[in-house]
Amino acid sequence: MRKVILAIVFMFSITYSNAQTLDELKAEQGPKKDSIAALQAKVNAIQRKINALPGWKKGAFGTIGGNLSGFDNWYSKGKPNSSTGNIGFTVNAFANLLEEKFFWRNSANVNLSWVKFDDKDDPTDNKDFQEATDVFSITSLYGHKLSDKFAISTLGEYKTTILSNFNDPGYLDLGVGATWTPITDLVVVIHPMNYNFVFSKGETIFESSLGAKIVADYTKQLGAVKFKTNLSAFQSYKSADYSNWTWTNSFGYTLWKGIGVGFDLGLRKNKQEALNFALIDDATVTFNNVDNELQTYWTFGLNYSF
Repeated sequence: MRKVILAIVFMFSITYSNAQTLDELKAEQGPKKDSIAALQAKVNAIQRKINALPGWKKGAFGTIGGNLSGFDNWYSKGKPNSSTGNIGFTVNAFANLLEEKFFWRNSANVNLSWVKFDDKDDPTDNKDFQEATDVFSITSLYGHKLSDKFAISTLGEYKTTILSNFNDPGYLDLGVGATWTPITDLVVVIHPMNYNFVFSKGETIFESSLGAKIVADYTKQLGAVKFKTNLSAFQSYKSADYSNWTWTNSFGYTLWKGIGVGFDLGLRKNKQEALNFALIDDATVTFNNVDNELQTYWTFGLNYSF
């Protein structure tokens, strides 16, 4: 009996000792967490100073999403024997030269995706991957600084598709005006003199015109989070029918060694594109009665930054 009592006392002693050790470790861990947070704040402050230094600043991040599936004799489906797939990726890259008297900002955005649906019981259907999302844009902005926040600038921006109908249509904006940089990560371009060149093949309704160009770009990195939003708008002086705007958003969260999750969303309004598409099925449609619906795309998947 005495041995049993001693064993029970010993077990309680070990439990109490472990509890004390756990509490002590947690008490020791708290100040270290505070120290890590303070050090991270200092690192972020140093990084902001580095970003403000003259010279080239380069970077890129992107999103990869995809899924593949196959069905055999899955009778609850309307087409029990089929295979499907969806693959896509987005890349956002920049190369900026920031000097005391001038800046040169360059960026590119590529968003491509493919889809496929193969009905194995239908020998006539298309078994290949087909283009789904097809977005390509590149921008170059040069500015001569009048102050820390304002500059006289010139902008070149080109947008098109590259998987199909390359440069049909293609949009090239060239203009001059002013650039405002109220904070480090925000760039606002206002160019009242801008020519919007529209390229297309054959006889189409696309037309180039003179107008105003407005671009707002905000790019931010906070630790493991990267975010970029870009609004590019052209207002034609000739007719509102030739105006257009595109708004793209990219979000990335790094989980481990540059790998994380990402989400991309794009919105666009372009009446010339809407009319060109509507004329395929109805030759009587005009700018006055075309349904200019909002164009959208989105991608969600794995993200890699470098």
